[in-house]
Amino acid sequence: MAQSRLEKIGTIFTRVQGLLRGSAMKAEDKPIWYDVYAAFPPKLDPRFDRPAPNVPVRNIFYAEDVVRAKLHKHNKPTETISLFDHKRSTQSQQFVQIYENLRAQGALDEQRIYETALDLLAEQRQQAKGTEAVEESLEETEAKSTLLSDFQDAGEQQQITTTSTPASKKTKKDYAGINIDSLFKD
Repeated sequence: MAQSRLEKIGTIFTRVQGLLRGSAMKAEDKPIWYDVYAAFPPKLDPRFDRPAPNVPVRNIFYAEDVVRAKLHKHNKPTETISLFDHKRSTQSQQFVQIYENLRAQGALDEQRIYETALDLLAEQRQQAKGTEAVEESLEETEAKSTLLSDFQDAGEQQQITTTSTPASKKTKKDYAGINIDSLFKD
């Protein structure tokens, strides 16, 4: 290698610079930031032994952060959140939206707005569960009807096989009367 990898010896810029000078790295393989750093170097080199500046960290709070913190303090979230699902809003996002709508109306004090928003969120969740339950029950009835028809078909086949095959030639599968392969072919 052209230089050491130890962070105490030089900076990342000087190490990449050494790799480029020593032809260990091709010019087309150099990092994107290299030209920007070369054009606009920092005032102080970013070295490991430089003391960190004593700059106070500002607290950044938004109005909805206070509302969300109050919600999570009193009501533990019970939902599972998928970070890939951008279409569905979380319960806390729904709560903040309801809370902001009620606050914009301006008829209630903060505590009443919070309680009303909780009640409205609970109603929304009940309605959502109701629609999901209806959809699930429809799927279950469809599944039950196909299962019931499969059992009825199996019963008819059993009657046909018992009348057509003599008792001495029946196999164990024929005695059961239910064709398991046709039941679970989905």
